[in-house]
Amino acid sequence: MNFRWDKKYLHWGITIFCVIAASLLFYFGIFHMDTLRRGLGKVYAILTPIIYAAIISYILWPVIRFMEQNIIYRFCEWKGWEPTKKVKKIIRMIGVFLSLLLFFFIIYGLLSMIVPEILNSITNIIDSFPRYINNIQHGISDILKNNPDLAENSNMIFSTIFAKAETWLSNDLLPQINNIVKNFSTGFVGLLVFLKNFVIGAMISIYLLYGKETYIAHGKQILYSIFRPETTNNIIRDLQFIDKTFGGFIVGKILDSIIIGILCYIGTTILNLPYALLVSVIVGVTNVIPFFGPYLGAIPSAFLILLVNPIQCIYFVLFILVLQQFDGNFLGPKILGGSTGLSSFMVIVAILVGGGLFGIFGMFVGVPACAVICTIIRNIINRRLEKKKLPLDVEEYMDMDHLDEETLKPVCKKDTEVEKTQAFSRYRKVNPMAGIKRSMEEKKNNDKGEE
Repeated sequence: MNFRWDKKYLHWGITIFCVIAASLLFYFGIFHMDTLRRGLGKVYAILTPIIYAAIISYILWPVIRFMEQNIIYRFCEWKGWEPTKKVKKIIRMIGVFLSLLLFFFIIYGLLSMIVPEILNSITNIIDSFPRYINNIQHGISDILKNNPDLAENSNMIFSTIFAKAETWLSNDLLPQINNIVKNFSTGFVGLLVFLKNFVIGAMISIYLLYGKETYIAHGKQILYSIFRPETTNNIIRDLQFIDKTFGGFIVGKILDSIIIGILCYIGTTILNLPYALLVSVIVGVTNVIPFFGPYLGAIPSAFLILLVNPIQCIYFVLFILVLQQFDGNFLGPKILGGSTGLSSFMVIVAILVGGGLFGIFGMFVGVPACAVICTIIRNIINRRLEKKKLPLDVEEYMDMDHLDEETLKPVCKKDTEVEKTQAFSRYRKVNPMAGIKRSMEEKKNNDKGEE
């Protein structure tokens, strides 16, 4: 008997293969989690420069596009020049070079501002620390001078604290010196590895930015070769929406943070607050994290100012509150607009989940990622509602108690309470004979009524 090939056999084979592969991965993930984690860690270590290159390229692409469309091509149009294909490649290379130069210049500028200020701040804190301790001691002495009972109890407490501190220094801290040195060495090596991966990623990003259109064209070619045109068109539109959501949020948030940092520096300089440059950089950098970022930057900044002058610390806190109100109610909406479309509650959830999974980076990208996920869920819900011919607008469900099962029209809310027999009615066992007996009784009653 000749075997007749059928396409359904291919589908069955792929399905069986996927089920077996998923089962093996599930088993391996449950019983060999450490091995799987080490394997994923090795893969991540190998791909880290490429990941950095993709991130750098994604951040710098709007800069290159702005340079090309709004500066170089407009200049060519003003001069009446028509750039050839070769000239366009040269323009792209110039744009990539200038954007990378600007990128490294910004990083160098931030480091040149932050590092000296941090060193000066640490030096000032160390030099002023004895004075802070003396002020605290004099304050405590003035309080205890008029309270002998409190002074006696305080002496006992301080004696206990000093004894425990001495024990901790001799028994815990000194034996851990080797571990501290080891951790410092590990951190220094990790910093060198990060710099190596970052430099390699910056070099790879040159090729990604230079041939961006070519790589995208190859990707479309692969998708159309695998899927149907309709499916591929949907995938491309979905990817374009994701790019628009992430790109709009990232670029807008970076621009918003730069403006907030500049305004913070102007305000702290006018108020004559200490560490104005350092505080402004901290506030501007942490402002890229939605919702929690301003507070993460304000807390250490306020502590630095508190060590110098508590009154100025109060001025700084009030100034930051006003600045964040300006950012949240005016500047942020003007720049970001409705790029995410999330409610405040969903923004907080996205930041908490993203931060818990991926740290600071997760807090930053958690909001646009949540916006994409919510859009997918919303489209699925709307499609199912359309199939059932139900209303899509959420406002129609506000004052609605339930839908009429026959007409599918909304029934408004009533003040009556739900009875016990109505709750979880779909889980009650229904006796099929009960309905028959009830109908027979109703028929008898109707016959008697007619007689």
